[in-house]
Amino acid sequence: EVQLVESGGGLVQPGGSLRLSCAASGFMFSTYAMSWVRRAPGKGFEWVSTVNSGGGSTSYADSVKGRFTISRDNAKNTLYLQMHSLKPEDTAVYYCANRGWETTGWEDFGSWGQGTQVTVSS
Repeated sequence: EVQLVESGGGLVQPGGSLRLSCAASGFMFSTYAMSWVRRAPGKGFEWVSTVNSGGGSTSYADSVKGRFTISRDNAKNTLYLQMHSLKPEDTAVYYCANRGWETTGWEDFGSWGQGTQVTVSS
């Protein structure tokens, strides 16, 4: 079955940086687009970023554009999200997903991992 294991979150001050990782298994990673999605306390899923299967095409939500970078290493079945200039509003649990959906539809995804908590606070 699909398994997605997120890591790399933590507590960081505003303006700081974090690098999230997603270890994937149970599917042919290199043929799937991958995304990062986040959920703040009491909120629904918010799409953050998507990368195509080969890693050469990326897209970002307006709220993170210019600050976050999505990438992947297909040889290691791993997805990354490099986050810079973090803001308190970035505080959320971050999840990865083996879909290329953008903006909407994430409530229908059924293979969420445990997520990794990102807290931005002074």
